[in-house]
Amino acid sequence: MSDQKMDIRTTENELIYTRVFDAPPALVFNAFSTCEHLRQWWGPRTWPMAECTIDFRVDGVWHYCLRGPNEGDEAWGKAVYEEIVRPERLVYRDYFCDAAGNINPDLASALVTYTFGEHDGQTQLTGRALYDDPAGLEQVLSMGVIEGMTETLDRLDEHLAQAVKAGQ
Repeated sequence: MSDQKMDIRTTENELIYTRVFDAPPALVFNAFSTCEHLRQWWGPRTWPMAECTIDFRVDGVWHYCLRGPNEGDEAWGKAVYEEIVRPERLVYRDYFCDAAGNINPDLASALVTYTFGEHDGQTQLTGRALYDDPAGLEQVLSMGVIEGMTETLDRLDEHLAQAVKAGQ
């Protein structure tokens, strides 16, 4: 599957997406590193980030909540950082969890790897979400992960455009 802005493909148990942003790699990487940035763009428009804590270091944890449009709509996530190579690469284990950070064993986790490649002042972002098995990938696909990630990266594009304009 692909659209004009983003190339999306799957393998047996991996979701891979690539998109180019008109911003340098350091800025795109930084957008992933603080709650201040992440609150501006992580999640679909109707499920914005409502809560966020982050300890951006290897073995550190990012814990957040996306809140939906209906009363009680919440989706909690937890990432445990495994590798941080500024501004080139970010690797974390991604989980569904509850408000206390307890991992939900019924929902698939993934090893997520982002690479930030520079080309003529722009950044090619490649995200890879590797699931333990094909059933894990199928589970998140049925939950709308492609649509959600597409809208999330649209929001990142808008956030980066504002940051570039502001000279950050």
